[in-house]
Amino acid sequence: MPWKTVDVMDQRKRFVLRALDPTTRMAELCREFGIARRTGYKWVKRFKEHGEKGLEDLTRRPRGSPSKTPGELQLEVVKLRLEHPTWGPKKLRELLKRRLGRRRVPAASTIAKILGEVGLVQPRRPRRPRTDPGSSERVTPERPNDLWTVDFKGWWRTRDGKRCEPLTIRDDWSRFVLDIRAMQSTATESVRPVFEDAFSRYGLPAVIRSDNGSPFASTRSVARLTKLSAWWTALGIQLDTIDPGSPQQNGAHERMHKDLACEIERQPGRDVRAQQSSLDDWRFIFNTERPHEALNMKTPAEIYVPSTQTYSGQRPEVVYPEHFGVRTVSKGGRIKIQGKSCFLSEALASWQVGLEPDQDHLKIWFAELCLGVTDCLFSVPLMRP
Repeated sequence: MPWKTVDVMDQRKRFVLRALDPTTRMAELCREFGIARRTGYKWVKRFKEHGEKGLEDLTRRPRGSPSKTPGELQLEVVKLRLEHPTWGPKKLRELLKRRLGRRRVPAASTIAKILGEVGLVQPRRPRRPRTDPGSSERVTPERPNDLWTVDFKGWWRTRDGKRCEPLTIRDDWSRFVLDIRAMQSTATESVRPVFEDAFSRYGLPAVIRSDNGSPFASTRSVARLTKLSAWWTALGIQLDTIDPGSPQQNGAHERMHKDLACEIERQPGRDVRAQQSSLDDWRFIFNTERPHEALNMKTPAEIYVPSTQTYSGQRPEVVYPEHFGVRTVSKGGRIKIQGKSCFLSEALASWQVGLEPDQDHLKIWFAELCLGVTDCLFSVPLMRP
């Protein structure tokens, strides 16, 4: 025969009913039930005050918790997360500190817990380790304007069906987004005015990093030059073109694009004009409100300063040493050496190149960029350095 299960509430009822009998001795009854007399008197008191309900266990939760985050503050955390769905607990905490002043704000771990309780945290997918063969050769900035990174964010259509492909320009050291322009074309004629505007407002960078896409670079052209990058070179800007198929070499810029896709692309604007307005608002928040861990939780606007290299707006004059020969590149991208034609690149049309004698060869330069070497006696095709 199975053992009978003794219910705790039944035990307490039996104890109390027998304890209420005037002839019962409390000490003996407590020994029989295996409890202390203090406990016995407690259950009798509760039964007299609350009846059978008083025999139930009370919650051990404290009436107050000084460390618990107030409900109003929890709502503020949730509100900020909904406003900035890509911001993590550390960034949200920094924003709370700025908005609330000296008031106590919860720790980043507490904010993460609050977000988790309301389902606003998505588990991260594990990252696959990958090698970056060209990363060691990339330019490392040490101050603002040492390196600008540029790229086109993948395009989408506005609600009226127009193509929108944002061009993004960013200072790598400070993370300051210099411009985001909703473009409908990637042609040089459309892109160059955006850079002219950026150069006029912020000056010239030392280096510009881009991928190999049009209009920044061309894998079919000498030194990967395009009309746009040739203009940059003439302005004295060094080119830092990443390896083909290696977007991780411009990873910080790509990470910014991920946030842009999450916060802007998912809700397309009514038209291109409305989309540009939302991009301008996003850029303002990114630069002036969004703290960055790499900047010691400061915003890009607190760090960035314009370049001391100003932009005149005039066509730059490329000057070469006196011992160089100078040639003007034709519309077809060619120069003549000893009466024979040598093809360089159509991207250099109308620009002057310098010919540096080097034993029985000529080094061909465009500004500070060596395009390659050619045989000055037989004018063989250009060989890259």
